[in-house]
Amino acid sequence: MAIADASSLPGTVDRTTPRPGALRAAFDRLARNKLALLGTLVAGCYVLVGLVGPALVPYDYARQDLLSANLPPISPGHLLGTDQVGRDMLSRLVVGVRISLLVGFGVTLLAMAVGTLAGAVAGFYRGPVDTVVSGVVELTWGFPLILLAVILAGSLGPGLVATTLAIGLINWAGFARIVRGEVLGLREAEYVQAARAAGVPDGRILLRHVLPNVLAPALVMASYYVALAIVVEAGLSFIGMGAQPPLPSLGVMAAEGRNYMLGNHWVTTVPGLAILFVVLGLNLLGDGLRDVLDPRLRHG
Repeated sequence: MAIADASSLPGTVDRTTPRPGALRAAFDRLARNKLALLGTLVAGCYVLVGLVGPALVPYDYARQDLLSANLPPISPGHLLGTDQVGRDMLSRLVVGVRISLLVGFGVTLLAMAVGTLAGAVAGFYRGPVDTVVSGVVELTWGFPLILLAVILAGSLGPGLVATTLAIGLINWAGFARIVRGEVLGLREAEYVQAARAAGVPDGRILLRHVLPNVLAPALVMASYYVALAIVVEAGLSFIGMGAQPPLPSLGVMAAEGRNYMLGNHWVTTVPGLAILFVVLGLNLLGDGLRDVLDPRLRHG
């Protein structure tokens, strides 16, 4: 005999089905938030630069020209100037933005996948599983993030893949905590209880009725974690544990110019400002998503 679905039972509501016009209403609320629009614009520009910019830059990011070294911004042929070995700053900045975004999104996807799964299982089953997962989360959060990232990156070795794994395997704890809290409330919802009474397997309940309802807070957190991952990657690259020269991540560019701050400050300030604006844009976007997706803020 086929197992009934919770949404087909009398008196139950399938909350995984979006209401008509809900998506349009969410976009309208986002459009009314001026700071969120600004953050969306800034983040969108960075993503566009990362996608198509490297194909449009005038020079190879690793091409050296000692005769054109240390040119200031707005020099002929070099809009953002050159570094200490004559490499074009604009070309390196565009490639650096792509690298930082790839690491940021890669870290966030890894952390979100691991943390959402762990938090959902812990909140749904509770008991010993919840105790173990919560203990690991508290242990992870008991140490400074950058310290754990340095330890893991040092163990895995330098490079972007090791950096992405190191940061992602630390940041999962934040997703696990917020998803666990949401699932603890959802597991007692009427439609979940109805699905259990109908004999729907736990795995199907988690995938169809629980996880879709925790995606909103997870996506809000993801927007902040992309920014956090970019900052941590820049810090690891700055101390030589992230991207390796001549690959121009924003952290590597800032590190290469730190000895020339008095005479050629743009070698460090240009990538520094790039990090500042992308993090600011992603944080404003996260604030807007939170205002749109969090019903407590909408009705408060």
